[in-house]
Amino acid sequence: MKKFENINKGYNSIFKQNELSIGIVAPIENYSTSQIPSMQDHLLRVKQVEALGFKALWIRDIPFNVPNFGDAGQTFDPFTYLGFLAGQTSKIALGVSSIALPLRHPLHVAKSATTIDQLSNGRLLLGVASGDRFDEYPAMGMDHEKRGDLFRESFDYIRKVQNNFPSFKTDNYGSLQGTIDMLPKPTGHKIPLLMTGSSRQTLEWNAKNADGWMNYPRDLYTQNYTIKGWRELVADTHEFDKPFMQPMYVDIHEDANFKPQPIHLGFQLGINYLSDYLDKLRSIGVNHLALNLRFNTMDINDTLERIAAHVLPEFHSTEKQIEHHE
Repeated sequence: MKKFENINKGYNSIFKQNELSIGIVAPIENYSTSQIPSMQDHLLRVKQVEALGFKALWIRDIPFNVPNFGDAGQTFDPFTYLGFLAGQTSKIALGVSSIALPLRHPLHVAKSATTIDQLSNGRLLLGVASGDRFDEYPAMGMDHEKRGDLFRESFDYIRKVQNNFPSFKTDNYGSLQGTIDMLPKPTGHKIPLLMTGSSRQTLEWNAKNADGWMNYPRDLYTQNYTIKGWRELVADTHEFDKPFMQPMYVDIHEDANFKPQPIHLGFQLGINYLSDYLDKLRSIGVNHLALNLRFNTMDINDTLERIAAHVLPEFHSTEKQIEHHE
């Protein structure tokens, strides 16, 4: 069986063959009645999830608060925030899900990403997307219809500019002649780029170019079919396998045996059923799950403690045993 590529500390820690790791989406709070979170005690929450053993923290790139979209995310600029968190944490992977590439110059994306990768000792995971909020494009003077082409060109630019004194031409982002260089370079041989959804690309392009795939929650049958198709395409073109991850909203019920009830892109359920469902996700090939607590009605501290006590040991136990043995 092919292994996942060795890229950086964050990528290697959360993506392991036939295993499922668990992360948390920021803001780590309930803001179901508002599209704007309070961000109160946000740093304490981040340190808490790291101490409890969650593998990754995920933030989003939302340049504007678009009211009809209904979610302003963590409100902070993703790169500024991750740079801050890099200095406040030591183990947890720091992920973006995802930078809307057409809305930024790829040199700025690459430089910010490699900077955070260096400051965090290789813990950065860079999710990339074409963007899903129409209103942001005219606000920034960008053509919404060209976002698929701009995404590919930006993606390629980010890859190439990580080389030493690169030389290449682009249609929209300028050209480099091999006489100037971007610093810093990543801690590994590249920054891991994780595709979100389709980003207006074919699955074949995704399998060939991305280092992993973030896709949306689906029923188990559909997700299993999707992952198999992705893995077959990867196997045809690469010596390494590539990971698959997804988010999921959860509302943990006080009753540990509360049967799952559907909510937006997830479930309200008891902690015992969460373990069971995550085991099913692992069995179909999901390598990482990012839990979103926006709609969680139970106290957030209690929720995190309960997940850490009853769920994480079932999915992170191998690493804990190795650390104890060492």
